[in-house]
Amino acid sequence: MPDRALVIVPTYNERFNIARLIPAILAQDPSLEILVVDDGSPDGTGAIVDSIAANNPRVHIIHREGKLGLGTAYIEGFRWALERKYDLVFEMDADFSHNPELLPEFLQMIKEADVVLGSRYQDGRVNVVNWPMSRLFLSYAANVYARAVTGLPISDTTGGFKCFRRNVLESIDLNSVKSNGYAFQIEMSFRAWKRGFRLVEIPIIFVDRTEGVSKMSKKIVREAVWMVWRLRWWGVIGRV
Repeated sequence: MPDRALVIVPTYNERFNIARLIPAILAQDPSLEILVVDDGSPDGTGAIVDSIAANNPRVHIIHREGKLGLGTAYIEGFRWALERKYDLVFEMDADFSHNPELLPEFLQMIKEADVVLGSRYQDGRVNVVNWPMSRLFLSYAANVYARAVTGLPISDTTGGFKCFRRNVLESIDLNSVKSNGYAFQIEMSFRAWKRGFRLVEIPIIFVDRTEGVSKMSKKIVREAVWMVWRLRWWGVIGRV
């Protein structure tokens, strides 16, 4: 029997993407299901998913009141997945910056690993399309910084295209995960690595959104700057 796999997609004002993304994900493998975690999108994203879910048992949605952030959306999705005994749990953006056609490759690689990460910077290559140079430099520098501080043995610490085995998420105290922006990606990988799980990267091409608005902010950047030092200290004292 194939593993049950759930793709978690956090959304906030993604009505122009989500109706196309859901069938694109489901087409990749019959084992895949989708959980949309919608932060009360005023543009009607949640209602669109409701209409799809009403006719497709592979589509699920959690409605949240207000914009509560990326990290808390994934934590709520992880708990939902664990309660329902999914074997594999994906993280994936709603804006097509992550190519759904790569999902079969993740499913293949997870057979030999505990966490599979889609990497924009593997082997020194930069695979990002449509970013301004300033944002590309910030992202690349942030990854160098995060690796230097935490020791994480991966090239893309802030990427959000991932697949976890169920036992990895079960081993992490999700109540203790406090980061909520892109630092959340660093924290989850760090906690998995410190528990001895095998992290494997596969190259992806990240294409910036063509519809909707980026959620990047100065607050998210500041959180990531300080979180890596907390992770380093937690690693020293065995808190992770």
